[in-house]
Amino acid sequence: MDAQGSTLTNKYAEGYPGQRYYGGCEHADTVEELAIDRAKELWGAEHVNVQPHSGSQANMAVYIAALEPGDKILSLDLTHGGHLSHGHHANFVGEHFEVQHYECDDETGYVDYEGLREQAEQFDPDMIVSGYSAYPREVEWERIQSAAAAVDALHLADIAHITGLVAAGEHDSPVGIADFVTGSTHKTIRAGRGGMVMCGEEWAEAVDKAVIPGMQGGPLMHNIAGKAVGFKEALTPEFEEYAARVVTNAEAMAERLRERGLDLVSGGTDTHLVLADLRPSHPTPPGRTSRGRWRRPASSSTPTRCPARRARRSTPPGSASGRPRSPRGGSPPATAGPSPTASPTWSTRPRTRRCWPPSPRRSTN
Repeated sequence: MDAQGSTLTNKYAEGYPGQRYYGGCEHADTVEELAIDRAKELWGAEHVNVQPHSGSQANMAVYIAALEPGDKILSLDLTHGGHLSHGHHANFVGEHFEVQHYECDDETGYVDYEGLREQAEQFDPDMIVSGYSAYPREVEWERIQSAAAAVDALHLADIAHITGLVAAGEHDSPVGIADFVTGSTHKTIRAGRGGMVMCGEEWAEAVDKAVIPGMQGGPLMHNIAGKAVGFKEALTPEFEEYAARVVTNAEAMAERLRERGLDLVSGGTDTHLVLADLRPSHPTPPGRTSRGRWRRPASSSTPTRCPARRARRSTPPGSASGRPRSPRGGSPPATAGPSPTASPTWSTRPRTRRCWPPSPRRSTN
C-alpha cells in the first residue's frame, strides 16, 4: 500500500525501461525492472510484461499480439466458470473474434477434457484459452496443451485467480507449457493491482508492442511498484506458508458448507475458492442477495452460475436475465486476517435461512 500510495502515481513513463518517451524515468526504470526480474524468478518465465492495468487487459494484449480479427477462439463457457474476457459475446473478444465454448461435465463439475479435444478438432481454433474465474479444481494444463497442439492452436492460460498458488507451488504451473500465461497481480499473489503477461522470447516483442502502443499509453508506475513489492514478499517462505493455509482453509470452508447440507460444485475444492450449488435446495434462484449469507470475515463471496445450468446464450454477471445459482466463496481474506498463523474457525452460520436447506425440525406451515 505504501508503494501504491507513493509519488510514483504522478510519474508519466510511456515506453519501457531504457526506452521511455519522457525524461527523468530512471527511478521508474528501476522499479519496473525489479518487478520484471522478481516475476521471472517467481514463475520461471522467459519474458514478463508487468504494464497491463488488469488481467483482462493482459488477455487483450495476447489477442492483439497473436491473433487477427475474425480468428477462432475456444474457451470455457462463462456459465461453467470462464471469464468475460475469454470470449463472451458482450465483451470485446466476442465482438472481434469467432468464439466457441467448451464446458464442464454436468455430473462431476470438472472440465470435460475429452469433450474439449473433440470440439477443438471440429472447430479448428486459432487459440484455446484455459484458466478460469469460477473453477475450484486444479487445471490440467498438459491435457489442454495437447488438445491445442493437435490442431496447431496457440494456448493462453489465464491464472488470474491462482497466481499466488502457482508461485508457491500449491497449483501446477502452465509456464513452459502454454504459449502465453496471463494473470492478475492482486488476488492470491497479494501484490499491486493490475495484470501481467508471461511468454517465451519468441513472443516478447509482439506482446510488448501489443501493450504499448497497441492498447495502452503510460503505465501506472505506482501499481507496478506495488507489484514489485508484492512479488518480493511472495519469494519468502512466509508466503509459501500463507498459500498452503489458503488451500487448507478453503478445504475447511468446503467441509463446513457440506456439514450445513449444501451441495458443492465438483464436490469440493483444490484451490482457494468454493462454489455452492443451490439448485437441489433452492429451485427458485435466490440471486445476488445470497452473497451476504456467508458471515464475514470468513470469506469473500460473489454470485455466479452453476456449470450444469447453461443458458443458450451466456449471461454476464449482474444481468437480470441470468440469476446466479452458485455463491462463490474464497479463503484468502481470512487467511491474511489478524491471526494469519492460525487457521480460522469458519463461520458458515447463515444470517438468514434463505441460502440453506430447510431444517427438518422447523415446520413449514
